[in-house]
Amino acid sequence: MHRRELRRSGTLQTIELPGSGSSVQDLFGVTREMTTLVLDNGAYTAKLGYSHGQASIIPNCQFRSKTARLKTFTANQIDEVKDPSGLFYILPYQKGYLVNWDVQRQVWDYLFGKEMFQVDFVDTNIIITEPYFNFSSIQESMNEILFEEYQFQAALRINGGALSAHRYFRDNPSELCCIIVDSGYSFTHIVPYCRSKKKQEGIIRINVGGKLLTNHLKEIISYRQLHVMDETHVINQVKEDVCYVSTDFYKDMETAKLKGEDNSVMVDYVLPDFSTIKKGYVKPREEMVFSGKPTAGEQTLRLTNERFAVPEILFHPSDIGIQEMGIPEAIVHSIHNLPEEMQPHFFKNIVLTGGNTLFPGFKERVFQEVRKLTPTDYDVSVYLPENPITYSWEGGKLISENDDFEDMVVTREEYEENGHCICEEKFDI
Repeated sequence: MHRRELRRSGTLQTIELPGSGSSVQDLFGVTREMTTLVLDNGAYTAKLGYSHGQASIIPNCQFRSKTARLKTFTANQIDEVKDPSGLFYILPYQKGYLVNWDVQRQVWDYLFGKEMFQVDFVDTNIIITEPYFNFSSIQESMNEILFEEYQFQAALRINGGALSAHRYFRDNPSELCCIIVDSGYSFTHIVPYCRSKKKQEGIIRINVGGKLLTNHLKEIISYRQLHVMDETHVINQVKEDVCYVSTDFYKDMETAKLKGEDNSVMVDYVLPDFSTIKKGYVKPREEMVFSGKPTAGEQTLRLTNERFAVPEILFHPSDIGIQEMGIPEAIVHSIHNLPEEMQPHFFKNIVLTGGNTLFPGFKERVFQEVRKLTPTDYDVSVYLPENPITYSWEGGKLISENDDFEDMVVTREEYEENGHCICEEKFDI
């Protein structure tokens, strides 16, 4: 017997060959190329792609239109909707955990199917993310669906932050520690990593995410000017287009009170009507009407302190009655739970990921506040990746190319032989 090694897009496969004369081609007829699919399965978007390609960002939900006879749209079929006002969102995730498997199955069927990624399950491994402190019942359901329904050859279930940390350590080989701040749709996690292992005692979760911010903005606008409680899609777009994180909250609050052109915070946002205006936009400053009647034929929202008061909830959840720490305070608290000799390394490697970090001014504000709360002899450095939404997906892509990837995954044979317990042993969740 001799051993033959096959490199499979980053995974090393060792095959026992009977008799020295036989080749792999004789045994299989053809060498099988394994591909790895990386799926960062978020509560709002799924970041999906093959390890040799690029990530696609796709809504991880279904939509039901009020107008089109209750037709259901899945994932990126939302682009086909003529009038996205008043869409019902049907989400697989509630409060950050995957609870609606029927919806998730339909989204995955669509993503893995002919129209999207055309996954050939026989030759595909999957890396899939799951939230911290996930329930074992959800983990078991996921194992069953991946191995028994879709029949992937091997799977790796991992936290999104672990993938981000892997990517960060790969880019900064001299660093041993980093603290990942992952601010997503359902909540914000702060997780210290040392040599790619998470430090359990330092993990903090803040129950504030993008969903809460959008809902709060809907409530404020509905109370102050226009009833938009059913317009989740439109108001989410407003939030992304006009909100920013203030570096001096009280100064901006004073500016927001000024009348007319002195008020540099005030913007007019033109709402879409889905016939002539397909997507809302911010009106150029020179076209704004400060007194008298606004332009006829378009519906505008006038936004002032909402622009920075909504993202402020990430820094002071107590503003809306959530008795929790804000992000900078939680970062410092998390690091203080760790051994003292490691603390300086975490302060100088703060990594921001997730959609909320894209608010203008977010990185500067985190730095400013963490700096205030940190001893002066410690360096503080905050890193915001070029694309914080796909950062952990790229970490998954790198892991799939590792030589030890084979040891990290659970294969279908192992799962069929040992059941859920082999997944519990292998996955550091």
